[in-house]
Parts: sequence; C-alpha cells; structure tokens
Amino acid sequence: MKTLLQYVACAALLLTLPLAAQDAKREKKDAGKDQGITRQQADEILNELRQIRQLLEQQAENGGKAAPARTKLSLEGFQMLGSKDAPITLVEFTDYQCPFCQRFHTTVYGELKKNYIDTGKVRFFSRDLPIDSLHPNAIRAAQAARCAADQGQYWKMRDVMSASPDKLDLENLVADAAGLHMDTKVFRTCVESQKYKEAVQTDVLEAMKIGAEATPTFVVGKSTPQGVDGELLVGAQPYPEFVKAFAKIEGGK
Repeated sequence: MKTLLQYVACAALLLTLPLAAQDAKREKKDAGKDQGITRQQADEILNELRQIRQLLEQQAENGGKAAPARTKLSLEGFQMLGSKDAPITLVEFTDYQCPFCQRFHTTVYGELKKNYIDTGKVRFFSRDLPIDSLHPNAIRAAQAARCAADQGQYWKMRDVMSASPDKLDLENLVADAAGLHMDTKVFRTCVESQKYKEAVQTDVLEAMKIGAEATPTFVVGKSTPQGVDGELLVGAQPYPEFVKAFAKIEGGK
C-alpha cells in the first residue's frame, strides 16, 4: 500500500506536467549545464511517471482493483543467484532501460547480495519485463542477457546493463560482451537473430498474469520446490523494506 500511495503522489504531480513541460522547453537553453540531471534522465523519469499514471487510470476503470497481494511462480530453468536451498526467494521482474530499476541496482542490490544472497539466506531470480512502448532498447537488452548466459556471463552482463540503461544499443552491448571476454561474433549473432524473443515474451505474459505492470516488480516469499509462494512488492523499494519482508517470512507471520 505504501508503494501504491507513492505512485499516486507521483501521478498527481504528473497532472501538472503538460504546462511544466512547456515551461521547461522555454528554459532549456538558459538552464543548460546548471541542471542537476541531464535532459535525457529527466525525460526518462517523466516517461516512467506517465506509465504509473496510466496504470492508476486502468485500475480506476477496473473499480480500483490493485495487483494481487500474493502469487506463486514456477522458477525452474530461470537464472538464479545464491543457494538453491535458501529458505526465502526474491524474484525481480526488470526492464534494463528503466531508471527505477537502475536505482534499485545501484543503491540496494549490492547490499542485498552481500547480506542475504551470498550468505545463503535468500536466493535471487531474474525475470524480464521490458516495456517496449517506453524503452525501445529493453527487449534487445533482455535477449542480450540470455545470450550472455549461453557463454556463462549472465550475471556479469546483467550488472553492466543494469548500471547503464542509456547504453543498450547493439554496438554498446557487443562492446560490453567483449569486455567480459565473450565470443562477440557468437553473441552478436544471438542478439541479432532474436533467439530469445519468445522466451522474453513468455516472461512478460507471466508478469501480466500476476499483476506486475510496472518495473521493477518483485515477488518475495517462501521458497518452494517449484519456485516461490510470496507477495508482490512494486517499485524501487529501499533496503529496509526488503529486510522487513524477509523478517516477516522468517517469523511466519
């Protein structure tokens, strides 16, 4: 509920964007380098807020029905980090071009990995939810991660792409593959052939099925032989929210 309220606040702010955007356009030349963020970063954030607004409007049309609180996922065959015997499972549905996904990975993910994933308390799964209407390079990036997995570099490639959502064109991806000592010819062919397009689309369909309509969306819950039985967490949650969720599972509440 807290996350949804935050989104409502963002969406309310978005109602003023048309006029604000016009003012911003008139001031761009004067503002120049004095702005704290680049124009591209600002545009990306505005796009994300528009997406949130559309989600809220869709919910209103459906009587305000929110995403289901609980869900079960089968995770067999998906990329996993950590111990397979960890009692808690965390799944992220991500879009590599999403600035909020980048925020999670640059401010929270490292601490979660150090304190929970690497210690065997939590196992982490990655699933794809590229929102191509906003992020034209996201589907390519999702496929690139799977192509990297063919050469045993899924997680390293994922880290690189998550940190640089503005560098997901094909040439940058190939350069990243070279930096990770992959066979770039094989990697490029894999990406260009869209070998994993259907696999990515399958992830998107499953995300929609469980109510994951924004990125990042997480599923956190008890590990099961097939995957996870847990609750949805929507948005780039701060570290304490994950700690709280893990404690709730451990306490059996």
